[in-house]
Amino acid sequence: MERVLITGAAGRIGSVLRERLRGHAPLRLLDIRAMPSPAAAGEELVRADIRDAGAVAEAMAGCAAVVHLAGIPSEVGFEELLDTNIRGTYHVLEAARQSEACRRVILGSSNHVTGFYPADQTITALAPPRPDGLYGVSKAYGEVLGRLYHEKHGLEVVAIRIGSFAPRPTSPRHAHTWISPRDMTQLVLRCLEAPDVGWLVVYGTSDNGRSYWDDRDVWTRLGYAPEDSADGVLDGVGGDPFQGGELASLHPRWKD
Repeated sequence: MERVLITGAAGRIGSVLRERLRGHAPLRLLDIRAMPSPAAAGEELVRADIRDAGAVAEAMAGCAAVVHLAGIPSEVGFEELLDTNIRGTYHVLEAARQSEACRRVILGSSNHVTGFYPADQTITALAPPRPDGLYGVSKAYGEVLGRLYHEKHGLEVVAIRIGSFAPRPTSPRHAHTWISPRDMTQLVLRCLEAPDVGWLVVYGTSDNGRSYWDDRDVWTRLGYAPEDSADGVLDGVGGDPFQGGELASLHPRWKD
């Protein structure tokens, strides 16, 4: 595999991918923070901010693909999301478009794009977005922008609506949403390697029997076969009225 750029490489998911993708491809690791460890063989470290279009374009040079994880991963004010999640994602896609090497973009999206679907409803990635907050809106924007860059500019774009990434399932909601580090790594690899993905949205979860999302057709298309599951680890199914959990339940219409 040719060189892959990972943005947000010092974050929770980025750090796991850095360790587990080592040896699969040369890695260029970008983050606004200092990396927790020096560069290993086959790695390049880049200290940069995705809000800086020039820095992103420079980091993209010579990379055949990018895994875009940098951004604000929670509900905050609109201006913060605008600068980082919205403008930053535009910088990544635009740098990929202008690059002579990059043909595939993997976007770290979120299950909160559809967080206002009822918890008792099973949906696929074809269901219309129903974000549960401004964070979910910012991720929905990234997915739609990715579709534009596929259809207008020919980039291949996969948006992974990441569930609950954690070493192990620890809360009732994880019975529906959990994805393990091992499965997250496999899913990213499949998104990088699968042929002719075009523009695609996939939910990123382990093989949870009580999942909110039925994405097995997309998993088959990508060749993704999760090895882990929250089944048998957690008792009960939780009491969230909506798939987004706390973010959705905090909406004023559900307050007394």
